[in-house]
Formats: sequence, structure tokens, C-alpha cells
Amino acid sequence: MIQIENIHKNYGTVEVLKGIDLTITKAEIVAIVGKSGAGKTTLLQIIGTLLNADRGTITINGTEVSRLREKALSKFRNQNLGFVFQNHQLLPEFTAMENVMIPALIASQNRKATEQKAREILDFLSLGHRLGHKPKELSGGEQQRVAVARALINSPEVILADEPSGNLDTQNKEELHQLFFALRDKFQQTFVIVTHDMALAKMSDRTVTMQDGKIVG
Repeated sequence: MIQIENIHKNYGTVEVLKGIDLTITKAEIVAIVGKSGAGKTTLLQIIGTLLNADRGTITINGTEVSRLREKALSKFRNQNLGFVFQNHQLLPEFTAMENVMIPALIASQNRKATEQKAREILDFLSLGHRLGHKPKELSGGEQQRVAVARALINSPEVILADEPSGNLDTQNKEELHQLFFALRDKFQQTFVIVTHDMALAKMSDRTVTMQDGKIVG
């Protein structure tokens, strides 16, 4: 599903990633752990095509993304990758339903069909009663589930999550962690999760440990 080969990334004179090799299979949940500054988020951003590597290749579902031009890369990202961030990044002026629909509308999908799909996903995430609520009217856990629903709307092959439970209390963390596994079982999606939460890491199919820009375990 994801093949990472010899990825290097520098910021000025600082070498952040030092030759990363990693293979992730379809429907696998992989947690990437390590101390702050290990290069975890940089690697996740490169996998997500949000950041270019200085050297090396990333192949996702048979497509070598580093060879794609900007327009084709944006289309690939929209159709194949979903993102969940620590701070939700929901648009405050839009409702839960509207926030979820945005990636599909960007992809020029039919609005009526998108509304129906967004409703179904939000129902699955126990948010069917919150469709018309704006982010400020939702709890932290509800906001994060809306962010997960948004990541799912285009049925991406891969979900990339950066500290997704970092701002949640214990109960909401546990619910979010269980949700990832329920989604994997239902939709057969691949999850790559950067986390400091060792409970989540232990639940994952595999834990990858990074240190000083390298995979060490």
C-alpha cells in the first residue's frame, strides 16, 4: 500500500530525516512514536504529500507521488488521502455537515450525494443529532469525530493522523482510538498515526519508533 524508500529531508543545515525505509500494508494501523524532534511529523507530512522530500521516493497504492505535477498531486491527495489533526482544523463558520462535505465538494462531487454520504458517516460516528451545529457548539471529542468524518468523505485509501488524541480527555481518547479500529474493520482503510499516546501505540498493529531522524525499532 505505502512504500517509503530512502527518504531524506533537511531544513537548512539540519538533517531531519536520514534515509527512512518503511513498508505499510493495506488495512494496517501503524503508530509512529518517538520523542519530540525525532522527525515523526515531517515524515507524516511527506507521506501525505504536504511536504516534499529532498531525496527518496514515496509510492502509495502503486503511484509514485513524487513524480506527480502540482495539479495531479492535489487531485491524488484529495481522492486518496484523509487527514486528522490534533487541533481539528474545522472551519468555524460552517456546520458539522458542511465541514465534512468540503473535501467532496472540492472534488466536484454531486452535492446531493455528498450530503447523503456525510449524513451517513456522521450517523455512524454518533453525530447524527449534531449535523447543524458549528464547531464552537461541539465538545472537543465531537469536533474530533467531525474531523474524522471529513477525512472519510472521499473514501480515501489512507488516513494520516497527527497526534489525533492530543487535546482530548481520557474518555474521548479511548473512544477515538476504538473508532479508528472500527473504521479499519468497516472500510479496510490504512491508518498511519503519529502519537505520543502509548496506549494507542500498543493497540496498533505495529509501532514504528523514530529517533534522530531514523527508524530505530
